[in-house]
Amino acid sequence: MPPIDESQPFHPCNLAILTVSDTRTEDDDDSGKTLVERASAAGHQVVAKRILPDDKDQIVAQLKEWIAHPAVDVIISTGGTGITARDVTPEAFAEVYDKELPGFGELFRWLSYEKIGTTTIESRATGGVAGGTYLFALPGSTGACRDGWDGILKAELDSRLRPCNLVKLRPRLLNSKANRG
Repeated sequence: MPPIDESQPFHPCNLAILTVSDTRTEDDDDSGKTLVERASAAGHQVVAKRILPDDKDQIVAQLKEWIAHPAVDVIISTGGTGITARDVTPEAFAEVYDKELPGFGELFRWLSYEKIGTTTIESRATGGVAGGTYLFALPGSTGACRDGWDGILKAELDSRLRPCNLVKLRPRLLNSKANRG
């Protein structure tokens, strides 16, 4: 893994965490709690957290609200990335993306393969950018959330990661949006 340059300042991100589930509540949302705990421990601020059912329209509406909110830099969801009829999170994310980051899903499945084998083909984890906000959809298991955070997001959301990181690119995303509009 590329190095963290400890001589550089850390710039925290503001994160919104979305759990997509027809059955989870705040009391038993272990995957959402895992993401909040890991993001907070890494020095980021969790500015919003919500649980929504597996309903594409509700997910899209929430994503659009957070994308438009100036205090949200990154949205991370957990749940709804499988292949059953109720799993609609990737479709909701695709509806709001300006650009997809296919490498996120590819890397997630590669990391996941090392732990769960070929079962990883059932995951449709996805990432992208919308309105200068990064969006990442992880599977609903706590293990998948740990793998996605520890193996990818913790480093990419650290402004000290070299040679490049998503935090460093964010101002350029915002500038290009302003120049289009």
